[in-house]
Amino acid sequence: MKNVLTSLILSASLSLGMASCDKGNEPISIQENGDSNVTTTNPSTSKMKITIGSDLFTVTLYDNPSATAFRARLPLTINMTELNGNEKYYDLPNSLPANASVGGNIKVGDLTLYGSNTLVLFYKGFNTSYSYTKLGYVDNPSGLATALGNGNVVVKFENN
Repeated sequence: MKNVLTSLILSASLSLGMASCDKGNEPISIQENGDSNVTTTNPSTSKMKITIGSDLFTVTLYDNPSATAFRARLPLTINMTELNGNEKYYDLPNSLPANASVGGNIKVGDLTLYGSNTLVLFYKGFNTSYSYTKLGYVDNPSGLATALGNGNVVVKFENN
């Protein structure tokens, strides 16, 4: 009887231990600025590259329909227009799905959609009341402002 009880306890412990180890592949929901439309999944998050002249930046794309639709259009080389000393924008020829939320705190390197067809890359952080759909963010925005410069600039977006 003692061996049976020991076997049951050992079996239960192993089952519980194995069940708790299986949580590594579940999606992790991250809310940014209260935006429940922005979710990322564990380390397999989508990446893309931005090339500006000889400078290369890696972008993490959010797991949302807008970012997925944008990524489907890559590679894309565009001439982005300067605006307000803090962003570059480009009007895409076709709309993307949009689910905008109030911008709040814009960070250096945020990649967003204004309306349903204006791609915006921010190179300075600030607070805003405008609404944007979040597409992604530059992983390491150090040097982004310098690379983008003061005027219009050619930017290449491509899958990683």
